[in-house]
Amino acid sequence: MQFKNPELLWALSLLLIPLIIHLFQLRRFKKTRFTNVKLLKKVVSESRRSSTLKKWLLLFARLSLIAALVLAFAQPFLANESALTKKENVIYVDNSFSMQLKKDGASLLENAVQDLIKHLPADERFSLFTNDRTFKNVTLRDIQNDLLTLSTGQNQLDFQEISLKGNTLFSNDRTTDKNLIIISDFQQDMFGTTLDSIHIGQRNLVQLSASEYTNISIDTAYLDTENIGQPTLITQLSSDNIVENTPVSLYNGDNLIAKTSASFDEENTAKVYFTLPDNKSIKGKIQIADTGLLYDNYLYFMIDEREKIRVLSVGPEDHQYLGKIYRDDEFIFSTYRLDNLNYGDLTDQNLIILNGLRKIPTSLATSLRSFTDDGNSITIIPSNEIDLNSYNLLVSNYFSTSIGEHVVADRNITNIAFSHPLYRNVFEKSVSNFQYPKVSDYYTVNSSALAALSFENGMPFLLGNDGFFLFSAPLFDENSSFRNSPLIVPTFYNMARQSLQLPQLYNVLGQNFTIDVPVTLGKDQILKVKKDTYEYIPRQQSRTKKVSLFFEEGLDTDGIYVIEEDQNPIKYIALNFPRKESKLVYQELERIPAALKTTSISSLFETIEKNNTVSELWKWFVILALLFMIIEILIQKYL
Repeated sequence: MQFKNPELLWALSLLLIPLIIHLFQLRRFKKTRFTNVKLLKKVVSESRRSSTLKKWLLLFARLSLIAALVLAFAQPFLANESALTKKENVIYVDNSFSMQLKKDGASLLENAVQDLIKHLPADERFSLFTNDRTFKNVTLRDIQNDLLTLSTGQNQLDFQEISLKGNTLFSNDRTTDKNLIIISDFQQDMFGTTLDSIHIGQRNLVQLSASEYTNISIDTAYLDTENIGQPTLITQLSSDNIVENTPVSLYNGDNLIAKTSASFDEENTAKVYFTLPDNKSIKGKIQIADTGLLYDNYLYFMIDEREKIRVLSVGPEDHQYLGKIYRDDEFIFSTYRLDNLNYGDLTDQNLIILNGLRKIPTSLATSLRSFTDDGNSITIIPSNEIDLNSYNLLVSNYFSTSIGEHVVADRNITNIAFSHPLYRNVFEKSVSNFQYPKVSDYYTVNSSALAALSFENGMPFLLGNDGFFLFSAPLFDENSSFRNSPLIVPTFYNMARQSLQLPQLYNVLGQNFTIDVPVTLGKDQILKVKKDTYEYIPRQQSRTKKVSLFFEEGLDTDGIYVIEEDQNPIKYIALNFPRKESKLVYQELERIPAALKTTSISSLFETIEKNNTVSELWKWFVILALLFMIIEILIQKYL
C-alpha cells in the first residue's frame, strides 16, 4: 500500500491522546466505610469488571477512529510500480497493401483505425507513424481526420526499421516508461533472416487477421518472343488457395478488347494468352475480379511504336553476323569501312562497333570520346595486329584500361559473369557444362571495368559497362569460335539495347529505372511525366539526340503515364506496384520478442489499462472511521 500524502501520517501520533486518557485516570476516588458490605462487594466487583471492559472497547474504537481518519487523509492506494511512472506511447499502424484484406466487411486498416479512435483517450498525448506518415506528440483530436483518411500503399517498413523509427519518436527522458505498439498483420516479408531487432522499452504486438485468406494476383505479363507472327501477350497469375477458373479481361484504355478464363494448376498458378493487334499502340490494362487484395487485380502495360536503335559497325571485318543480330524490326544497322566513314554520321548513332581496325586514328578517338560522353556506347573488337598506341589512346579514357602484349595460345572462354548487366536475366540458372568457345590468340588487358567473359586462366575476354565494351581477341572465324557460340546473340543484342534505354512493357514502382527519350530539348526545356491531374518531373539529363529520364522516387500510383514536352505527348510508359505482398505468408507472434502479444487492439488497451490501474483506498478508510464512530456511540449507550 502506498500513499499520495504520506507526510500526513505524522498525525498518527494523536493516538497517544486516548491512550493517556484511558490508561492514566486523573480522577481521585474517596473510600466510604459500611457496616455490612457483603452484598456491596459483589456489586462493586461486577461493576468494576464491566467498567474495565467498556473502557478497553472505547479505547480500541477511538484509536481505530483516529487511525482511519489519518489514513484516509493520507490517501492510500494500491498499484503496480509501472502504473506510477509517466508513460510515452508510440504507435505504428501498418498501412501496406496486405492490410486490404477484409474482416467483418471492412479492411484490416479500417478496423485498426476505428479501434484506435474508440480506445485511445481523447486528451492523452502520443506519437503515431505509418509506412509513409508521422504524427509526433499529438492527441487523438489532432489527427482523427488524418487517421480516417489513411490509405494503403506500396511502402512497407521492415521490423527493424519500425523499431528504429519508433526509437526516434521517444524523448530522452529516462524516467518514463516507453511503450512501442506495433499494429500489423506481420507478413513474412517484414522480417529478414533474423527476428532480433532493437528493443525499445516495452514492445507490444497486435496481429490483425482477416476473415478469409484467399487472394488471386496478376503477377506479370510479357510478350511471347518465340511467336514471330502476330504478337501474343502472356499473363501469369497465382493464388494462395485452390480456386476455380477466374475471368481475365484485357482493356485498351477503357475499351474491352478481349476476355478469357484462367485455369489454375496444382501449384495454384495459371497462364492466359492474348493475341494482340499487330502494329497498333495499346495502352493496356489486365484486370481480374478478386475480393482479396485489391492492388494486384490490375496490371498495366504499354505497347507503342518502338524507337529503333541505331548501330554502326566500322572496319574491314565481316559484318554479316552482326546484321543477323541487329534485325530491321528493332535496329537500324549500317556498316562502313574506315576510309568511307563520315564523322558527321557518328552523332546519329546509339552504338558504334570498331570491328577489326588495325589502327584507330586520333580524330576518330576524339570523336568517339565525345560520342560516349553524350551517353552513347562503343564496342571495340581488335584485329590480330593492332597499333597499341592508337588503341590505348582511346581505351585509356575508360576504366583506366590498357592493352598489353599479344599472346598466341589456345584459350577456352569458361567464365561467365551472370550478374553482369549484359547477362542479367538472360540465364534461368548458372550454367557450367556448356560447350566453351575458344580463341587462338588474344591481348592481355588491364582494367578496372567489370569482366563479362573470361578465359580459363582468369584473363578477360570481354569487359566493360556503362557504354564501353572491349574484346581482348579478334572474332574472325580463324581465330575464335565465339561467333558460333550461343553467347554471341545476347552479348551484342544487350550491348545495343543498353545504348538506348527504351521503355519496357511496364516498369515497377519503387525500383530505379532509366528511360531514354529520343528528343532534343532547348536550353530551359524539360520533360514532364503526367497522369490525369498528377504531374511529376523526374531527374533528367539532356544530351545531343536524347534525354535520359531517371525514375528513382516520387511516383506512388500505378497506371499509364505520358511523357510530355510543352504539353505535347512524346511517349507513354506503364507503371505497376511490386507484387511482394501478394503472397499471404505471415510470421508467428510466438517467435517475435515482445512484452505483450494479442490479436485485437481492444484487448491490448484493456490489458494496458489494467496494468496501469490505481486502486484508491481512502473512501474505505472514511467508511471505517464512521463505522468506529457508530461503534463508540453504541458502546456508550448500551454497555
